[in-house]
Amino acid sequence: MSLARGRPSAPEHQPASFAFTEENLAEAKATIAKYPAGRQQSAVMPLLYIVQRQMGWVPVAAMDVVADMLEMPRVGVYEVATFYTMYNLEPVGEYLIQVCTTTPCMLRDSDGIADACINHLGIGWEETTPDGKFTLKEVECLGACANAPMVQINDDFYEDLTPQTMVGLLEALARGETVKPGPQNGRHSSEPEGGPTTLKGGA
Repeated sequence: MSLARGRPSAPEHQPASFAFTEENLAEAKATIAKYPAGRQQSAVMPLLYIVQRQMGWVPVAAMDVVADMLEMPRVGVYEVATFYTMYNLEPVGEYLIQVCTTTPCMLRDSDGIADACINHLGIGWEETTPDGKFTLKEVECLGACANAPMVQINDDFYEDLTPQTMVGLLEALARGETVKPGPQNGRHSSEPEGGPTTLKGGA
């Protein structure tokens, strides 16, 4: 998606129109109603998220619908959607893999995680596998530093990864299996790998 002054240009994959499902329209209206009169434009971000949850990405036609619902200039919605990296402005695969490569993850071999994804899937950053199954993105810190290295896949975090467990995770998803989010090395949350070291004597 490219931005020109005014309305973004619409490549071939952009739909000509957009409509919320009945359920999502009800959620959008309920979200708008949370804001005081005259402040409805504050709902722009949650409405864009509802769009993305419905479509998997945020097309221009949907931005226009959101702008009209909130009675705000369309360019204002474009500015929000293009500023925040959480909004997908192009179609993505069934599984959106976001690999954190910021310092804590880098120190714990996020390069190895990235290479495992690239080599196993045969795609680079910002690319989607030919079957439409996986899209790969490099992202900044996702806030799970104590469990580095980690990736976010759709709405879930997968942590304490190695290149081998990363490939196993991709293979499981490709088979349609459900993989439990969280640490992939057996620990419960963010406690030391050797187990708890404090407050072991009870209350």
